[in-house]
Amino acid sequence: MRKSISKGRVGQGEGSSDGEVVRAVLAGDVERFRILVRRYQDRYARYAARMLGSADAADDAVQEAFVRAYEQLRHCRDPDNFVGWFFLILRNRCLAERRRNRATTELADAAGQPAPERTERAVEAEEERRALEAAVAALTPEQREVFVLKHVEGWSYEDIARRTGTSVGSLKMRMHRGYDRLRELLRAFWDGTA
Repeated sequence: MRKSISKGRVGQGEGSSDGEVVRAVLAGDVERFRILVRRYQDRYARYAARMLGSADAADDAVQEAFVRAYEQLRHCRDPDNFVGWFFLILRNRCLAERRRNRATTELADAAGQPAPERTERAVEAEEERRALEAAVAALTPEQREVFVLKHVEGWSYEDIARRTGTSVGSLKMRMHRGYDRLRELLRAFWDGTA
């Protein structure tokens, strides 16, 4: 049976820093861990969805990363940088999942079904979105990660480098190669050869 981190309401401590919350949890106020879950769950679900190509797989990865973070919280060396430590746990979880499951899937449609009546432009926009998602999914995991963190999450190269332990120069090279690959894939889509 999978462990679950509850999203229950905890009013006390919502304005506390991550470090204060971590220290309180370690001191025995385990219910306060929910604050961290609420604070970061949605933000990192987007990252995981882009990395794994599936909203369901992303939800599982984020849930498992929070469980692991809770279980290993005493090993967090810098409680004030919980988010950086948590990101590394989630990143490793996503990379492991990608290695286990090389086949990528499209992101689940929020409604599950296409809208009943769609204009020609809406259909074209949907095709363009799917083409872009497929192209991003076709990048190497390293290229996809830097693309998602830079263009979806809005992180700077310096932030990405600090969190991933990769040099800024290497990240820029990955992004450059990723752009080249995206152009190639999207050109094939527009030319009708994809």
